Amino acid sequence: MTPQPTASPSPRPPTGPPGTQSGDETGSAIETVFRIESPRIIAGVTRVVRDVGIAEELAQDALVAALEQWPRDGVPDNPGAWLMATARNRAVDLVRRRENYARKLAEIGRDLSDVPPPEEPADPDDIDDDLLRLVFTACHPVLSAEARIALTLRLLGGLTTAEIARAFLVPEPTVAQRIVRAKRTLATKNVAFEVPYGPDREARLGSVLEVIYLIFNEGYAATSGDDWLRPALCEDALRLARVLSALMPKEPEVHGLTALLEFQASRAAARTGPSGEPVLLKDQNRARWNRMLIARGIAALARADATGGPGPYALQAAIAACHAQAHTFEETDWAMIATLYGLLAVRSPSPVVELNRAVAVSMAEGPEPALALVDSLAAEPALRDYHLLPSVRGDLLARLGRTAEARAEFERAASLTRNAPERRLLLRRAAQAG
Repeated sequence: MTPQPTASPSPRPPTGPPGTQSGDETGSAIETVFRIESPRIIAGVTRVVRDVGIAEELAQDALVAALEQWPRDGVPDNPGAWLMATARNRAVDLVRRRENYARKLAEIGRDLSDVPPPEEPADPDDIDDDLLRLVFTACHPVLSAEARIALTLRLLGGLTTAEIARAFLVPEPTVAQRIVRAKRTLATKNVAFEVPYGPDREARLGSVLEVIYLIFNEGYAATSGDDWLRPALCEDALRLARVLSALMPKEPEVHGLTALLEFQASRAAARTGPSGEPVLLKDQNRARWNRMLIARGIAALARADATGGPGPYALQAAIAACHAQAHTFEETDWAMIATLYGLLAVRSPSPVVELNRAVAVSMAEGPEPALALVDSLAAEPALRDYHLLPSVRGDLLARLGRTAEARAEFERAASLTRNAPERRLLLRRAAQAG
């Protein structure tokens, strides 16, 4: 039987004047600290209890203790260390209370009395190791993609169930069930709290990178709803990628993904107009592109090149770099982009990659050869309901002067997308096609 911590109520900021700060101010400060520190706390506690669900509850218990004590006693000098020590103390107490304590010690593989929770994290690298283990646990392939995303955002992004539900436009109970089932699956499948090595590590790393990539993409171009962008999701994914880069400096694809997200995020401010409407790449004001993020992307791409051959994420980052380094749309090196998409198609074959290659070919060689490539994809089952296929085809037909066919393609694309701003854009392009 899995040991259970005491039930924790949903934390609420205290009221009343704690010293020089109001209760609301102190409560807000506590919750801010907790949101920043919670991934490391959960990771450190999981090392003790070997169960991410229990670890999260114990971390919440530490938050409740802080909400009770800090307004009265003052905020400690190192609030993150205080929360970590409190959660780890409760974890140790929980294991010690178990009747099968000896068996639990054997499972953990060491005597907990030899590793008392420190007042402060004595070795930051140990905490980082735990955080890396938590990343691989939350993104384990035994979970569905939806469950991995929800659990990652909960444990590593610090998002509440309600925030995740709002971000992905699904009912809150659905997200809650995914998270509960994910924790239960990890426990029942006895998923080890570890960073795998060799072929297992390579396979698991792919799952980790995919989850971060999917989270960012949902923020960058929302699949449904009334918003074209969801910046908070992009920020969470980019932060996770940066953390992973620091934890795994010798993995080229980690740097490749980080570079890709840096480049993509650099264009966010220019991708929407005053009313939130989508702005196409050729119409974007490049003065609004974030040059600091572009510089970070270039540096991350250089690290990817220095640590290994170009993988799929590094190749996508190289494509994004071509856009980022072009001062105008007309200066874009479309021939290089088409070549890079060709390499990507070899490394990671996909109809979507071929569709993107067709767009690059249309810019480098003209719409006619690109239309032939797009038409060859028409029978692909994966693209049957993919709105960008008729959208790209409509653009090519419009450039060839086949306006009636272009209008029909844009209208079909509009009928397939679930994103309201994108639908309006496609209908406007249909009307412009005549």
